[in-house]
Amino acid sequence: MFETARYEARRRVQGAAVLSAAIGLYSGFIIWYFTVLEGVAIEDVFEELPPALLDAFGVQDLATIEGFLGAQIYNFVWLLGLGLYFAYVAGGTIASDIESERMDLLLSFPISRARLIAEKCLALFVPLLVVNAAGGAAIYTLALLIGEPIDATHLLLVHLLSIPYLMVCIGIGLVCSVVADRAAIAERVAVGFVFVLFLVESVVGGAEEYDWIQYLSPTHYYDPTPILLDGTYELIDSAILLVAFVGLLLLSQILFQRRDV
Repeated sequence: MFETARYEARRRVQGAAVLSAAIGLYSGFIIWYFTVLEGVAIEDVFEELPPALLDAFGVQDLATIEGFLGAQIYNFVWLLGLGLYFAYVAGGTIASDIESERMDLLLSFPISRARLIAEKCLALFVPLLVVNAAGGAAIYTLALLIGEPIDATHLLLVHLLSIPYLMVCIGIGLVCSVVADRAAIAERVAVGFVFVLFLVESVVGGAEEYDWIQYLSPTHYYDPTPILLDGTYELIDSAILLVAFVGLLLLSQILFQRRDV
């Protein structure tokens, strides 16, 4: 059982390692840069920026290591960067096999289409978990090395609560992957959709007359900076993201079952 999931997971290990190393290097640079800015009134640099832009990148209390990391790493890398990455990767899972005609071979085995999607989705948890574990450990260690320890519980929560958000991005990619005929199209549409949702919540959702629209974006339900600063979070937000992921996964399975390959 789960032969497809194991095979796909092994294919993701190298990419997960490279991505984790890249994030570790970027985190090291950002943490080093924080020490360079010691004594500088960083928030004065950002006070002229539009409030929507400040909210989009979680700019809060930049004088602390937690607030600085929230803006420079978690809102930029985890919320936007990894969200786009997992949407892109998931977008190519099914569409690439259809385009290369490998899907004909896969469906010749005794496995249902719904299970095939579920196992391919399960394999994506390898990079998701590896990046969170390696990234969190690297950031915690690097902060200790510069004498700015981060609350371990808050840091753990930031990474744990990012998982439901990234799962929704995977779900968006899967839906695009079963609809498109070409992998490139599915990947671009998935990335574009996640980016638009990010803009919807951070920019359009800030206007009072369009306040309701922010609830359509998964970024509304995951805000890493307050979690890092004081451990503030709502479990209902993570529950909503998990429900959204399940809905997207089921939708992708239904659409794929009805599609001619």
